[in-house]
Amino acid sequence: MRIQTFLLTALLAQAAPVPAGTASTPPSYAVRDIASIEGVRDNQVLGYGLVVGLAGTGDKRQAVFPAQSLSNLLERMGVSVPASALQAKNTAAVMVTANLPAFAQPGTRIDITVAAAGDSTNLQGGILLLTPLRGANGQVYAAAQGPVVTGGFVAGNGAASQTVNHPTVGRIPRGAIVEQQPPSSIGESHLRLQLKRAGFGTSARLAAAINQRFAQPGRNTAKAESSGSVAVDLPSPYAGRMVEFIAELESLRVDDDHPARIVINERTGTIALGSEIRIAPVSILHGNLTVEIVTRLDVSQPAPFSGGQTAVVPRTDTAVKEEKARAISLGSGSSVEDLVRALQAIGSTARDIIAILQSLQAAGALHAEIEVI
Repeated sequence: MRIQTFLLTALLAQAAPVPAGTASTPPSYAVRDIASIEGVRDNQVLGYGLVVGLAGTGDKRQAVFPAQSLSNLLERMGVSVPASALQAKNTAAVMVTANLPAFAQPGTRIDITVAAAGDSTNLQGGILLLTPLRGANGQVYAAAQGPVVTGGFVAGNGAASQTVNHPTVGRIPRGAIVEQQPPSSIGESHLRLQLKRAGFGTSARLAAAINQRFAQPGRNTAKAESSGSVAVDLPSPYAGRMVEFIAELESLRVDDDHPARIVINERTGTIALGSEIRIAPVSILHGNLTVEIVTRLDVSQPAPFSGGQTAVVPRTDTAVKEEKARAISLGSGSSVEDLVRALQAIGSTARDIIAILQSLQAAGALHAEIEVI
């Protein structure tokens, strides 16, 4: 059992001012990188199919629907076989998924993902039979078929076996053909940009950049509706040429605000943070108190012919170790990157740094959002 002890003293209640010359301007991005056009989006499609040609790793008798599916397929081909009579261990029922790009034309090929739906143990070497892929409205938008490529394998049998990655999930590159165009559309004289990360500053700068580039006498081309959307009217010089207008619009560059955010994964001890996040002047006293409790089971053996019985006696040893506190001090204008480097210098682990950052935010010395995933 390990107990971590942290003592943090914030010297200022407010964030320290950033020294002159250290403030950085927001990075500039193309419009296509920070916003998307309303109505222009991917569509998810789903299908149920059969994978055949497996080397005895298909679905077993515990899964009833694969045999029924195979029986129905054979029935459509003129072969009448009851589902109860089928024991095809080389066949597996699978679910097929794919993302249909916006404006995908009939005949376009897309990648698909195949995943076992029954109790098949390996899809390696299998071939997916013709499977219709349907959208949320129930219409068929693509048809999938082809050999399955798995990212893993199974070697050996029983206890002497080795499994690498997930052999029950595979992909078929360009394994589906689009049959009809998905429901994607753009307006003839008006469109709306949706910011991928909402922000009032970014929305206002985006509208201003569009108005500056596509200036029209007497009225604005773009208007920031909210922190997440900007309405754009088609300029008169581009009448009837919406595609050309969008191509030029997406190449504009706009400054994007980056929120002060620290992302923490406590399961793996991973920390992702920006180097420009500032903290108030602070002193940190850090030390470890380790309490180790070990229980041993000793056997108590009675003397010969004494009539006693052998018994197991637990023996518990307790050891306590406390490290000396290590202190660091950060002055005005220090960043979180400076803090992390100082903590690493005194031997703090990633989990120690996570706890210190959370304590700093609670003390009011760290003005940034901490997101735990």
